[in-house]
Amino acid sequence: MSGIFARGRRDASPETGAPPASAAPESLLRWMVPYLRPHRGNLGLLGGLLFLEVVLGALQPWPLAFVLDYVLTGRPLPAFLADLVGPVNVQTRVVMLLVVAIAGVALALANQLVTFQATQVQVRTGQRLVYDLRYKLFEHIQRLRLHHHVTTNTGDAVYRIDVDSYSIENLVMSGVFPLLTSTAALVVMFSLMASIDPTIALLSLSVVPFLYISLRHYMRTLVHRIEAVKSLESRLVEKLYEVFAAMRLVKGFAREPFELGRYRRAGDEVMAARIDITRQESAFSVTISVITMLGTALVLVVGGLAVTRGQMTIGELTVVLTYLGSVYGPLSEVAHTSGQLQDALAGAKRLRATLALEPERMDEPGAVAADELVGRVRFEGVGFAYPDGTEVLHDINFTAEPGEMVALVGLTGAGKTTLVSLVPRLYDVTEGHLLIDGVDVRDYQLRSLRSRIALVPQEPVLLQGTIADNLRYGRLDAHDEDVEAAARAAHAHDFIAHLPKGYDTEVSEAGGGLSGGERQRLSVARALLKNAPILILDEPTSSLDAISEEIVFSALRRLRAGRTTIVIAHRLSTVRDADRILVLDGGRIAAQGRHEELMRSSQLYAHMCERLSIGRSLDPETVDELMKAATG
Repeated sequence: MSGIFARGRRDASPETGAPPASAAPESLLRWMVPYLRPHRGNLGLLGGLLFLEVVLGALQPWPLAFVLDYVLTGRPLPAFLADLVGPVNVQTRVVMLLVVAIAGVALALANQLVTFQATQVQVRTGQRLVYDLRYKLFEHIQRLRLHHHVTTNTGDAVYRIDVDSYSIENLVMSGVFPLLTSTAALVVMFSLMASIDPTIALLSLSVVPFLYISLRHYMRTLVHRIEAVKSLESRLVEKLYEVFAAMRLVKGFAREPFELGRYRRAGDEVMAARIDITRQESAFSVTISVITMLGTALVLVVGGLAVTRGQMTIGELTVVLTYLGSVYGPLSEVAHTSGQLQDALAGAKRLRATLALEPERMDEPGAVAADELVGRVRFEGVGFAYPDGTEVLHDINFTAEPGEMVALVGLTGAGKTTLVSLVPRLYDVTEGHLLIDGVDVRDYQLRSLRSRIALVPQEPVLLQGTIADNLRYGRLDAHDEDVEAAARAAHAHDFIAHLPKGYDTEVSEAGGGLSGGERQRLSVARALLKNAPILILDEPTSSLDAISEEIVFSALRRLRAGRTTIVIAHRLSTVRDADRILVLDGGRIAAQGRHEELMRSSQLYAHMCERLSIGRSLDPETVDELMKAATG
């Protein structure tokens, strides 16, 4: 994971890491509170509906108890009902039976309506919780430093957003509310049972210690298994992303059976782990069912004896048994879904770890807008090291003026890409200062700064959408005329016009169907449309043939006019076109000057240009010579 890069005169704070694996559920619930707060209205409504459901459930067995005790058995009515009903005869009993039946149906119907409304509120609120958390996750992950995205698998990020985000709904809707409902039911039902028979009420609680011990033991053994399965499932998704992204390589080496075998083995491991967890859940479910059945049987025996002794009526025993089911039912349901809750807890820990990663620092206090940027770039003693301490750049000093093109050359690993990444603050310098128009880049508003820098990568990136949508990525509010003008300037209009729908042609994933030169010209057109004063090119013609290279270079010459251009160069044609060349070696500037000067003064540069000019690959002897020159 990436950390905050220590930066020159500024203090750096360490990145917040993931919470410990043993984070208690209580701490995770506290962590969720800010995400629940915007939905407190719906959550309060849901709590009220669930409590009303408990109250209606408490009333529901009484009509049946009344029928059993007073209508069917002929017992005298309570005094307040006797005064109201008068003398009881067969006809009166029939009327009472109808009235009580209607009252029972009305209570049941009211209970169903409340349950229906509670379900709607629960689903609606749960989905909003998931969507909001996904939005925050996506926003947060986008704001993480480039180093995080470079070192973290895409599949893991997608799994956290797509799957782990449901943990907040599962914890709240399958954990918190059932527990609260069970507690409310326990209080209400126990109070009513105690008013009927305190002994039976106490007996009903005899199962609670056994339930608690079983649940505690089960949770302790399950939590680590669930976390391991989440990790395995995440890696399974990562494997899919890896294979699909490298499909050209897979097909080129005919490795489809090999990749299928790897996926099957990983899938078998996940399946076996899930089956093992399900087996443990089933055993726990049986344990809970046995405990609650024994508790019910105990109450039934004691209550039945009380009925035979005349201490309790059949109706009262029916009410007690109904209440007992209302108390044991939610507790058993929580126990049965404990695996899901542990899964949600594991997902919540992963989300908490992701959201705890500190994003890239956006703006310093008093940061200024870069709207009037001219583009004079100056490196003053710049150094850079990754969070693990690996030093990449040392004491970089040079200036790039508007209208000037500075080329960076060097062997692989010399630090070229890292150097150009410092300009738009994809990374922050750890030593020295990087100034643009005399202002430290860290004193600019980050998005404002990046809006004034155009990037043309070595491998052009095209997104899902139309050709016009991809060009407008450089300037979202650009008019059609501006889009076409940029395409013409990049020598892209002609091939676009021959596409089936012109600028409205849909681009397939990664620009499939377009040649490398066409994709690169679209990339150049996008940079042209942005019209930024600073242009960064990461060898944009290295994968093109000579004709396509010349076309793209012609477009780049237009794009460079009046702009500060920094280009990573691997081809002699690019180097010769530069106003100044910096030869990087081991993260330092080993030499700089124009092409002719460096051919005479830098052995490393001369060796590289010799190979570039005649198009030959580097043989082992030449590599040794270059390395000796680099270290000398």
